[in-house]
Amino acid sequence: GHAYREDIRKATFRFLNIHLKQDAKPILDSEVDLVMGEGNDRKHPIPPEQLRVFPNDADIPRDERNTTIDQTFVPLATVALPASAKEYGPWKQSMLTELQRVSFGWSPKRIRAATAKLGTSQVEHLETEPGITIASRRYSTATRNTAKPKRLFLLVRTKDSTTDIPSWLKSHLQKGDQLYDCQTRGTGNTRWTQKNPPNYVERSHVLLGDTVDAGRVRDVVATARYFQAKFKDRVSIHLVGEGAAAVIAAYAALLDDKISGVIVHQPPYSHMDANAPQLLNVLRVCDIPHALGMIAPRPLTISGATPAKLDITGKIYKAAGAAEQLKIGPHSK
Repeated sequence: GHAYREDIRKATFRFLNIHLKQDAKPILDSEVDLVMGEGNDRKHPIPPEQLRVFPNDADIPRDERNTTIDQTFVPLATVALPASAKEYGPWKQSMLTELQRVSFGWSPKRIRAATAKLGTSQVEHLETEPGITIASRRYSTATRNTAKPKRLFLLVRTKDSTTDIPSWLKSHLQKGDQLYDCQTRGTGNTRWTQKNPPNYVERSHVLLGDTVDAGRVRDVVATARYFQAKFKDRVSIHLVGEGAAAVIAAYAALLDDKISGVIVHQPPYSHMDANAPQLLNVLRVCDIPHALGMIAPRPLTISGATPAKLDITGKIYKAAGAAEQLKIGPHSK
C-alpha cells in the first residue's frame, strides 16, 4: 500500500546517502522531522504556512486555471446544430459514430439482448454481458394489463434510486401499460461497497478505458432488447429515468433505435454537473442537451425542468421536424 514506516524511511534515506553522497553510515535521524499528533493537535517541524507558494488564499491569482483546467486542457466540443430535417439525419449519425468511438468503445457494434437467468414471476434476473447479472422488477399498477400490454415502461435505476414507483411517473401511465424497472449494475442486490476515496470499482473501470455508467447504458439496452424479444416486438418500449438515470436512459435510446420514446424527470443539464453520469470523452463530442435532442424524432418528455436550459434540445427537435414530439416543463405530461 502507501505505508511509510520507520524501516522504509531508514532504507530510503540510506539508499540515497550511499548512491548520491557515498555515505554508508546507519541512518539515526529518520524520525526527527515527522508531523506528530492528530487534528488540531498536530505539530509540524516546519510551519505549513511557510511551505505555501502563496502565503494566504487572497494571494492566489484571480486568473488561476487550476480549478477549471479540465475544461481547457482538452477542448470542449463546439457543436454546430443542424438547421433542417435534411441536415439532421447526417448530423445525428456523425455524432453517434463519434460517441460510439470515444465514449462507448467497449460496446459491440450491436448490443445483444440480455439472457434470462433464474428469477420469479415478479423479478427477472438478466445477464446483460458475460459476468454481469442485473434484476428487473415487474410492478403492479392500477393501469396494468398483464395479458397483452400495449406499452412497456422500463424505469432505469441507478445507485441512488429507491424501489418505489416515482410519483411523477404515475401520471404518465395509461390503461394497458406495464411497468418494469432496470436495476443497472451497482444498484439493488449488485450494489458494491464504496469509500471516498478511493472507489475501487469506478476507478478500475476508468483505468481500463470504460466507466460504470457506460456499462449501465449497456444494461438498459440489453434489457430493452430482452423485452423486445420476449414480446416479439408487439409492444412499444419506453425508457424512464430521473436525475442521473435520465441521462443513462437518453444514451440507451441513442444506441437502440427501437426504443419508442423516453420520459425523464429533472435531468442534469451538463456532464460538468457532479451528479451527471460519467462517460469518457463525452464532452469532446456533445453535452446532455445535444444527447436529448438526438432522440428526435421519437417522443421525449422532460418534466421538472427549466425549458430555457434545454433550448438546444428544442432547436434540434425543431430542425428534425419533430417539435411537437418534445414536451419540456415543470409538470410535462
